[in-house]
Order: sequence, then structure tokens, then C-alpha cells
Amino acid sequence: MAPPGWLTEGLRPRDAPIPWAAAARASVALAAPLAVGTATGRTGYGALVSMGALSGVIGDTADAYRMRVFNIAVPQLFGALGVLLGTQVFGSGWTAVVVLTVVALVSGMISSVGAVASVSGLLLLLNAVVGAGLPMPSPWWLPPGLLLLGGLLVLALTLLAWPLRGGTPERATVADSYRAVAALLEATGSPGYEDRRRELTQSLNQSYDLLLARRARRHGRSATLVRLLAQLNALIPVVEGASAAQLRPPGYGPLPPAYPAAVRELAAAVERGPGGPSPPPGSPGPPELPEPRGPSTRALAQAIGHAATVVHEAEPDPYAADDRLGRPAGLRVRARRGARALLLSGASWRYGLRLALCIGLAQVLVSVIAVPRSYWVSLTVTFVLKPDFGSVFSRAVLRALGTAAGLLIAVPVLAEVPHGWWDVPVMAALATLIPVLSAKGYAFQTAAITPVILMLSDLLNHQGFHLVLPRLYDSLIGCGIALLAGYLLWPESWHTRIGDRLADAVQDTASYVSLAFTTAPGRDEPARARYRRRLYRDLSAVRSEFQRALTEPPPVGARAEAWWPLVIAVERIVDTTTATRVRVEHGAPVPTPAEVGAVARELTDLAEALRSGAPLPPGDPDALAPDCALARLHHEVHAARSVAAS
Repeated sequence: MAPPGWLTEGLRPRDAPIPWAAAARASVALAAPLAVGTATGRTGYGALVSMGALSGVIGDTADAYRMRVFNIAVPQLFGALGVLLGTQVFGSGWTAVVVLTVVALVSGMISSVGAVASVSGLLLLLNAVVGAGLPMPSPWWLPPGLLLLGGLLVLALTLLAWPLRGGTPERATVADSYRAVAALLEATGSPGYEDRRRELTQSLNQSYDLLLARRARRHGRSATLVRLLAQLNALIPVVEGASAAQLRPPGYGPLPPAYPAAVRELAAAVERGPGGPSPPPGSPGPPELPEPRGPSTRALAQAIGHAATVVHEAEPDPYAADDRLGRPAGLRVRARRGARALLLSGASWRYGLRLALCIGLAQVLVSVIAVPRSYWVSLTVTFVLKPDFGSVFSRAVLRALGTAAGLLIAVPVLAEVPHGWWDVPVMAALATLIPVLSAKGYAFQTAAITPVILMLSDLLNHQGFHLVLPRLYDSLIGCGIALLAGYLLWPESWHTRIGDRLADAVQDTASYVSLAFTTAPGRDEPARARYRRRLYRDLSAVRSEFQRALTEPPPVGARAEAWWPLVIAVERIVDTTTATRVRVEHGAPVPTPAEVGAVARELTDLAEALRSGAPLPPGDPDALAPDCALARLHHEVHAARSVAAS
């Protein structure tokens, strides 16, 4: 009688700190417009401003201030366009059905371009549904203007500390990457090494995304970004040295504590910044590194020394910072790529059609059958049917459970709190729960948002407490439509995408192996570093897909779990390749082209078998001599092939 694992996984609250600053911003941003509206006798205006602020609060997920401007402002513009389209078809019957279906198609296609585009598409459709389902004040420009005002209020509150903390989030993110490397060095030779390496991959992804996303046109002009990028690039050789140290023979034992201590000292220096406070008096200086005992520790010591030079460098050369991931393309090039992905991608059209079908069915249903507060059905479909946000199936179930919990909060509020000034403190209290519970999981976020949306919509149409239960019915209908028309009818819902993505990663690993050993020792080829970072990013995406698939009901969840050992095996191959290359750089034997070709061919065969489903051709575990330079790497490849064959 125990609940299934895919359900308990979604209901288990994540261990996340309380975002006090975000909670305070949400409280002010949602309650202040209601206070102004109540004071001026324009409660409906205040509710619309608070709705715009709610969208801004949900979208404020970035760390750096530059990214916050982008993440909040762009979706708000799409949301304003959505409510403008919705108000034009309010009460128009079948015309509204057609318009909202087309908006859903465009929204779904936009969502496939990227993270910000996904939120923008979500707000475009959500606000169009709200505009078509609720009476809005006139003239036509007033509702979108009020929603934009709410988003601008959130943006202004978010940016209040920018003059004082302009570079603090970026420095903190890079410093966290240094600390993640220190934790990896401490775990070298222990069972916890794999977990620390995965955490490091996530930290590096976040740091590079944060710095490179805003640096396309600022190279050489922003000293802060140049410095931080140089410090982050200097960390990559330390990561490679850690991979080499992990493969040392067991007799060497764990790394001396001076290595992770030195990296932690560099993390503190990065976080302080060039003009930051000096270390406290009496604090120990950077630790002295012990004498290296082989190629691995020699590479690690040199990498830490280079990182220390870069971190403490007074004025880094703006053109000497070699981008390990490559510079972002120009804005015009990225726009063309985004348009091509939007119009020519099969995944973009499939998701757009799924969303359009579900929204069309929801609108037809509420047009044929008298459903109270019918726009909630389409709202629920929009929230649930977001494959890039997680499993559609589990989100539908969690949405229903979260809505029921939110109604328990909304019932006493709508029944006992009189309209007027009492709305302001109640909204301030409910708004603080949104950032706090959003960090715990989707069901908890739904429980926090539900009473807020109910309060705001009730201020617009004054239908009161009696529609609380219909709100639950509408949500259940929307979840049912999303499950039937957006999940069960699509064959791709019943298959994990882990195999295809893992096949691509294995093929890239084969290319990485060939690239890693074609340059002579002493040459640090930038392409090799970019390949490695791309590989770990791809494997991180595979892990995310794995976590999403685990929340699916059988047989998808069980199939995903079967892929897990092979994901681990491929990560070990990448680690071993990096470690072997580092050892070659510091005196280990150089592999022959025949050895490199044999390993690359076996990886290519594995990738093709994963992609096609054909039987894996038999490999020869004795193809390479036991004492050759790639013996350890060949052993890992053979282990991965054995896992795939089973």
C-alpha cells in the first residue's frame, strides 16, 4: 500500500535555504499595489499590478543583476502582449477558441528556444487566457500597462542593491566553483568522489553561463567580467589535475590537505575581489604545497600555482583570457539560430501542436459546457503541459495535490477576510510563501500560488468564496486534458530520451579521445578543454533527463533506471581520458595512434548501438597491452560496453 516512488519523489521537499530577500521583495511587490488601489478606490487596478508583480516574482530566478534584468523584463513584455490579445476576444465565443489555440501554438514553439523564451511563452499564453476569461478595465492599453507596471516594480526592488553589490553575485558564483573544486580534491580516492564531481559540473555550468551570457559585446570593456572569466578559466587545469589524482595507484593514499586548503584560500580571494577587505589579522597565509610525488600531483601543483597567479593578478590582460567554452556568438547570429530552431525544429512544432491541441480542447469544452470560472481549465493546462519544466504526468498529479492544499489556505481567506484594507496584510503574508515554497518543489509552489491568484481574481470579478470548489474541479479537468491529449496520445511520452542523448555523448567522447592524444605534450589545445566542458554539460543534461524520467510512472521510470549504470560508466571514461592526458603532459608515456584509434572505434561502435538499438559488436578486452598508456582508459570503455550489452 506504499505510494509509488515517482509520486513520493515529487512530494519530497527539497533541502533549500529560505530566500529571505526574495520573500521580502514578493511581500512588498504584491501588497503595495493593493494598498495604493485601496487608497485610491481602484482595487481592480491594484489587482492587475499585483498580477504583473506575481509573474516577475516567479521569473526572478537568476543570481547576477544583469541576468535579472533580462529574465524579468523580456517575459513581462510577452505577458503584456498576451493580455492585450486576450482582452480583444473576451466574450467572443468561438473566436476566443481559435485565437487562444493559435497563441498556444506560438507559445509552445517559443518555449523550445531557451529558458527565458520558455518563461516568455508561458506568460504569453497565461495572460492571454486571463484576458479572455476575466473582465478587464478599458481602454485597451490599460491592462497590459498595469501588468508591466507590476513587473517593473519587481525589477526595481530587485535592482535596489545593484550599486552596492554590482559584482557580488558573479564573484560569489566563481568562488563557489573554487570551493567545489576544493571539495573534489578532499574526496579524491574516496567513495564520495563521483558525487563531488557532479556538484562541480553543475557549479561550473552555472558560472560559465552567468559570465559568458552577458559578455558577448563586453570583452575588453568590463574589467570585472574579464577578471572573473580569467579566474574561472584558470580553474579548469586544477579540475583536470584532480581527475589525474583520482587515478593514482591505491598506495599513494589521499591527497595531502594542503591542496584543497590552497584552493579554498583562492576561493576566499576571489570572493573578496580586488578592492575587497583584507584577510583578518593573524589568519594563516596560503599553505605550502608538498613536493609532488608523480605526474598527477605535479600537474595539480602547477595548476594551483597558475590559478593563484591569475587570482592575485592586479590587472589581467583583457585579451589574454582564453575562453574555455568559446566566446558566445554575436546577437544577430544568435537571433538567426533561435529563429531557425523555432521554425525548423521538429521538437518545436511537436510541442507547439501538443499545447495548441490541449488549449483548443479546453476552450471548446468550456464553450460547450457551462463551467464556472472556466479560464482556470486553460490555466491549469498551461502550467502542467511544460515538458521542459519536468514530467507532464507527475506535474499533473502534483498540480492537483498542490491546488487542493492551496484551497485549504484560500478557504478561510476568502470566507473571513473582508475586502478592503484587510487584503493588504493578508496578501503580504501569502506572498512571502511563494519564494519559500517554490524552492521546495512544484507541488509546494502550486500550494503557495493558488490562494494568491484566487484573491487577485476575486478582486477583479467579485464572485467570492462560492467558487472555491469549482476552482478545484476546473483544475482537475485541466489536469485530465493535459494527461489525455498532451501525454497519453503522444508516443514520445512513453519513451525516455536518455538513450539518444547518451549516444550523442558517447560519440562526442570518441572525438574527445582522438583529440586529446593528437597534440604533442606541452601543448594545451583550447579545443580539448572546450570538448571536455561540452561533454560534461551534455552528461549533465542526460542526468537532468534521468531525474525527469524517474518521476514518470512505469514503464518509463523503470527504463530510465536501467540507463543509470551506463551514464556513470561514460562519465568515468571522460574522467579517465582527461586524467591520462594530464599524466602524458607531465611525463607519462605517450599513446600510439593505433592505441588511440582502437579506443575511439570501440566508443563509436557503442554510440551506434545505443542510437540504433542493434546488438553491440563484440569487443576485444585484450586488444591493448596491459602496460600501454591507454590501458586504464580501455578498461573503462570495455566496462561501459559490458553494461550496454547487458
